[in-house]
Amino acid sequence: MVAKTNKRFQGVARELIALRIANELPDGAYVNLGIGIPTLVSNWIEGRDIILQAEIGMLNTGPLATEDEIDQDCINASCQPVTEMPGCCYFSDCESFAMIRGGKMDVAVLGALQVSEKGDLAGWNNPERGFPEHVGNIGGSMDLAVGAKKVIAAMEHVTTKGDFKIVKKCTYPVTAVNVVKMIVTDLAVMEVTEKGLLLKEVAPGLTAEDVQSVTEPKLIISPDLKEMAL
Repeated sequence: MVAKTNKRFQGVARELIALRIANELPDGAYVNLGIGIPTLVSNWIEGRDIILQAEIGMLNTGPLATEDEIDQDCINASCQPVTEMPGCCYFSDCESFAMIRGGKMDVAVLGALQVSEKGDLAGWNNPERGFPEHVGNIGGSMDLAVGAKKVIAAMEHVTTKGDFKIVKKCTYPVTAVNVVKMIVTDLAVMEVTEKGLLLKEVAPGLTAEDVQSVTEPKLIISPDLKEMAL
């Protein structure tokens, strides 16, 4: 059974979740962006020394393409057209996943249906939709979750039905265990530590108590808690 909260808060937009994650990426990093909110990160790194990899076989992708820039042969994980950056190159899925499984990705930014307090990631199957447990879309997330040096989960804090998405233990089928290092939501920024979830930043206008009320695990409040850095 999925635990629920009866509280809802106005958080930052999905684009600002992506901006906060982009600010976290170090120059020189090789980064893979998963489906959904993660793909928006590409719009915030122009001019940065960050190399994006699309698992379909494209390296050094740029921001999302618009109008005359659109080429349906150049797409990201969400099948959205993307632009080419100088030095962009193409290769097969085999080579793409050799990079991922070989530990060449410094960061993977992945969407999530649930993340546990221990960093377990559930992102490939949503039983609430009525699908059997073995039916879903695993894609490349299982490889990215265990192959990347750092996994950042990008997600809304709760579901549209008010279900917790940051939970004590995942109730949805798990993609990988103990892999998420950071969680960025519309309400907060959290770090996964051995002692539990460390709340580091909250969205403008919110308090640590607000975030705790929509988070199932007990949060550790950072002594340096601040407003989300955007």
